[in-house]
Amino acid sequence: MSGPAIPDATPPGATKGRHSNLLMRVLAALVLVPVAIGAAYAGGPFWMALATLGAAGLFIEWQMLVRGGQTAVLAAGVFALVLISAALNLHDVGMAIICVGAGVLATGAFTTQHARLWTPAGMIYAGSALLAAILIRQDVQHGFAALLFVLLIVWVTDILGYFAGRGIGGPKLWVRVSPNKTWSGAVGSTVGSLVFAIVYAWLGFGEMVPLAILGVVLSVIAQLGDLLESAVKRHFGVKDSSHLIPGHGGLLDRLDGLVAALAAAALIGAVRSGTDAVGHGLLIW
Repeated sequence: MSGPAIPDATPPGATKGRHSNLLMRVLAALVLVPVAIGAAYAGGPFWMALATLGAAGLFIEWQMLVRGGQTAVLAAGVFALVLISAALNLHDVGMAIICVGAGVLATGAFTTQHARLWTPAGMIYAGSALLAAILIRQDVQHGFAALLFVLLIVWVTDILGYFAGRGIGGPKLWVRVSPNKTWSGAVGSTVGSLVFAIVYAWLGFGEMVPLAILGVVLSVIAQLGDLLESAVKRHFGVKDSSHLIPGHGGLLDRLDGLVAALAAAALIGAVRSGTDAVGHGLLIW
């Protein structure tokens, strides 16, 4: 005798919804990825403009997320980011760092009491992303290759994490922070980044062992950056930072891992070769 019929655990329309979301992700990527790579390749004012615009978007979304988005705060933060970009255009890293500090003080002074710590943190977050993105690309000889390496590591991490997590499933990585992330997705992301880094070195962009290690390190850092943003959203009871990018949410949702990876990559490159040759310090060991 057959047992009672077991209802399908998948809600009606859920599969269709996932396919629709994936389609939106792909379409958004087909637009955004060429723009990012094109601006990165062109460098100079093109990349600076895109990086500054992206950093301003990150800052604004952060303030909306933490409810510190008063007009004075947003104006002070965006103005500080423009000054950071201008200072880096003059290759004055010291002045750029001073502008980050001034932005932290200004935004902290203008915000409300409940966001007194969260608002300046957003300035540090966006300012660090802008500093890192521009410093890596400004290396005349290795800037584009180094920047492309970081971008592709993060994209490989995101893509393989998504498909490995969906396809394999299994134990959750950290349910309290990000209920959809799995250990299979994290491992898939890391292994995929390792393979990509080896291929990148094989193509002549650096030594294989250092780049392989760097690929794994940046992938893990990107995943931690993703979890950090998820933890902030969870703290404030928000699902997406905005609905700016179809299928992806907001800039914070899309760039959280990239911000962390860029900051780490720029720090490694600067420590090894100085702020004028960050790309060289990242790729050449």
